[in-house]
Amino acid sequence: MPNTNAKLHSNHRDGREASRRELVSRSLQSAQHCLENQDFGTAYAHYLLVLNLAPELKTTVKETFQFTLFKWAEELDSLARIQDLFNCYEQALELYPNDEVICNSMGEHLFRMGFRDEAAGYFHKAVKLNPDFADAKENFYRVANWLVERWHFIMLNDAKRNLTYLKAIENAVHSGSKSVLDIGTGTGILSMFAKKAGASFVYACELSKTMYELACDVVAANNMEREIKLLHLKSLDLEIPKHIPERVSLVVTETVDAGLFGEGIVESLIHAWEHLLLQPK
Repeated sequence: MPNTNAKLHSNHRDGREASRRELVSRSLQSAQHCLENQDFGTAYAHYLLVLNLAPELKTTVKETFQFTLFKWAEELDSLARIQDLFNCYEQALELYPNDEVICNSMGEHLFRMGFRDEAAGYFHKAVKLNPDFADAKENFYRVANWLVERWHFIMLNDAKRNLTYLKAIENAVHSGSKSVLDIGTGTGILSMFAKKAGASFVYACELSKTMYELACDVVAANNMEREIKLLHLKSLDLEIPKHIPERVSLVVTETVDAGLFGEGIVESLIHAWEHLLLQPK
């Protein structure tokens, strides 16, 4: 009797496997037929079914799946079915989370729709996945020109300014300010000044996603990613102890351009003084 049951289970498994293979085969044939007739939406649905039933085929059908996705996305875009377009890309990235071509294409759609900050994130990921991917690099530099204000480059090349900030931060840290908050960190330069000066704890917040990711890269390139806590937040949204464990003894900031109307230098400093900065006794 036990042998009979085992045989039945084996036959059942074999039957399910045969059915799976048959369904995958039929779906591949249907997808190909739809592509020949330029029915990209139905072809895309068939490929989703294939890849979910047979993940072992991911490498085999990757290029054809990409082609189908991009063609279907073009149709959805022309029909203004934006949410459906994004849903397709989310499904594709669940199947191919480390595919630089899909990431780059998603970024291109976002950029055309005006979501430049989000587009930069996908272009950046594509370049990270493949540093030699020329299209992604060109796209990332293009969107960076929209998002990284020109005054960042001017400031970073202002040696006199940087030296003045460095000395001021060093003086404050050496006078006992061991925990530092950098509001609107930008590239992270002031945070790194604070850490190099000997601050025990350095926290930095940045509202722009592009600048936040850039700061992460710059800090990591200087081997300080474990010593500086970077937060993608507006300073007014910082909470203790949710984001930083306790009040800091020094706040540094240089939000002195259009940030006066965005981040709000006055409001930020008042918030830091009242809620995040240690009060003098």
